[in-house]
Amino acid sequence: MYDYDLLVVGSANADLVIDVERRPAAGETVLGGDLAVHPGGKGANQAVAAARLGARTALLARVGEDGHGGLLLESLRAAGVETAGVLEGGAPTGVALITVDPSGDNSIVVSPGANGRLAPGDVRDSAALLHASRVVSTQLEIPLETVAEVVRNLAPGSRFVLNPSPPRPLPPEILTACDPLIVNEHEARVILGADRTGGDPEDWARLLLAEGPRSVVVTLGAEGALVCDGSGTARVPSVAVDAVDTTGAGDAFTAALAWKLGTGAELPDAAAYAARVGAVAVTRRGAQESYPTAGEVEAL
Repeated sequence: MYDYDLLVVGSANADLVIDVERRPAAGETVLGGDLAVHPGGKGANQAVAAARLGARTALLARVGEDGHGGLLLESLRAAGVETAGVLEGGAPTGVALITVDPSGDNSIVVSPGANGRLAPGDVRDSAALLHASRVVSTQLEIPLETVAEVVRNLAPGSRFVLNPSPPRPLPPEILTACDPLIVNEHEARVILGADRTGGDPEDWARLLLAEGPRSVVVTLGAEGALVCDGSGTARVPSVAVDAVDTTGAGDAFTAALAWKLGTGAELPDAAAYAARVGAVAVTRRGAQESYPTAGEVEAL
């Protein structure tokens, strides 16, 4: 029996967001709106998104002993996330600098801060938490060696989900554990190499699957998503909504998908549900503040 439906091992950032009429070109300064500070980071985002949907969720992360760290802990606890695995100290809390244009598209620069100090030893010290979790989800805003240590400490029978963002080449040890590996077009190009991502997304998915993952999901923005495993590939349609802010929508998708897979859902069904969760999220401002409850997803 697992104590948690989902354990997220990843980053926790303060998101500093400014609305702009257009994002600046190189060497250019543009004026924006008022600065807004929101709890964020791909790890904390996924944990909050899953908890809002009703999943029993825990987070293993590191924040600074500062105001931004307090903001994150407050947000996580308010959503119902177990924070015993959120470590404090070592560096200031990570910060993401985000500009959002009128279409809802964003550009992000991240200062990792304490996220870069989440070490393999922290994972080993949290072995009981990993063994109590049905599904474990990670990203790459923490050190790659820490992600590898997560793979080495998974409980027998648990499931490992990875969104390799920001993308980098991955060792076989990590790739072969993924079930699924969740990528967008940019992430697929980095992992496969630009010379191997011609053709259509079905080709990318099959090439990624050949690298070792047990399953692959390619997210395609307004065109939905594509799932691929040993039984073949399938398209998952998008949900048409008026997007306001895409910040954190991919994290909501990943969290919903990971949780649904843990409940026994088939990959296409879990991806279809995750697409609905992401669709609700982009209709609202911010990352964690935009994540829906299960009831709001059903009402879409």
